[in-house]
Amino acid sequence: MKEIKIKVNNASQKQWALLLIELNMLKDSWRRYGPMLNIKANNFNKIIKWGRRKHDENIDHPDPPVQRNHSSRQNRV
Repeated sequence: MKEIKIKVNNASQKQWALLLIELNMLKDSWRRYGPMLNIKANNFNKIIKWGRRKHDENIDHPDPPVQRNHSSRQNRV
């Protein structure tokens, strides 16, 4: 086993979250080539969940928003 430690100073919360998301993407893409990476950080799972959400998705409410059928509207001229 090989180990590396990375210490980050002067990074904003957004920069820290993006760094963790990118490291996780690297971990996922390298998995099929053999290296198995293990990432440990505070709130790592929460950050990755935030990074994988879709644009309209709300983390607190995993149900998709209700979409209304607008086809019943009549075009007014």
